[in-house]
Amino acid sequence: MQEVGLALPFWAITLIWLAKVVLLVFVSILLAWLGVKALDALTPRIAHRERIGEHPVAVGLFLAGFFILIGLVIHGAITALTAVTAPIVWYIFDFRTWGLLGVSFIVSLLLGIALFYVVDRVTPRIPFGRIETSPVAAGVHVFGYLIFFGLILHAALTGPL
Repeated sequence: MQEVGLALPFWAITLIWLAKVVLLVFVSILLAWLGVKALDALTPRIAHRERIGEHPVAVGLFLAGFFILIGLVIHGAITALTAVTAPIVWYIFDFRTWGLLGVSFIVSLLLGIALFYVVDRVTPRIPFGRIETSPVAAGVHVFGYLIFFGLILHAALTGPL
């Protein structure tokens, strides 16, 4: 099987690297989508999507959070450490990197959820459910949540393992 390295021309190495980046971005976006589904499950009393659509500032915040998420994911995928001496198929479909990405994402998501509930419990005078009353508040909440996902995916992609 052909290996990636100095034996291949630069344009071929670049195309193979680009294929891996695109694949990592799609896997990361799938994980982020699952994370948004987790947000919906964790906060069933808050109709984020419906509330955000009611105000243009909330929509703008959502879009800004989405672009920051995508930027962090693309940056993480581009800067992810990889060995360039592996066979081409295993270079692109590096299941060790994918597994680390998945495990890091799940652990980070669980830590984030746990800390969210701890902060909710230790701050009883700050009713988290009140964001339901304002579309902008729901937009800010989802904005922060999207940045959270971008950061944990970026960290998983650029981890030292």
